[in-house]
Amino acid sequence: MIMRLIEREFVAKYKDFALETEQKTGISHLFTLGQASLESGWGLHAPNNMFFGIKADRNCQEELRQLLVTTEVLSVPPRMGDFPEIISVRRRGDGKYNCTVKDWFRKYKSAEECFTDHAMFFFRYKRYAQALLVRDDPYKFADAIAAAGYATDPHYAEVLKKRIAIIDEKQ
Repeated sequence: MIMRLIEREFVAKYKDFALETEQKTGISHLFTLGQASLESGWGLHAPNNMFFGIKADRNCQEELRQLLVTTEVLSVPPRMGDFPEIISVRRRGDGKYNCTVKDWFRKYKSAEECFTDHAMFFFRYKRYAQALLVRDDPYKFADAIAAAGYATDPHYAEVLKKRIAIIDEKQ
């Protein structure tokens, strides 16, 4: 794989934040960079420094959240109230639903704040306890967080591991 200019620039710009969170938490910087690149399109879509697609919970203060369009893969069609706005729902061949919705996501003052919050996110929720046991291996951690329900896309782990491999190859 050849790393394109945008990919090299992304890694150069955000690697220090990923290394800092690895030092604090043990979560591989390759995983962190891979996930940030996937969730933000190599940094091209990171509104208010939101690189990881972390949703804002109901208790999140208004100034710390933003309403964004996202795509969810759900087992059942969404109901009114599941999301602030349902834009479209399309049944997939596997019986699941691709849902374009608006939902609340976190926003951050800086990329550094986002990277730190992202690392701590996995420690806040019990469902990631098993994943944290393999946090030093970016590929195993990708599988483990996907299995724990990090994303609704059934192919999330595979796509994330491809991103990690692109970055890993150039380290």
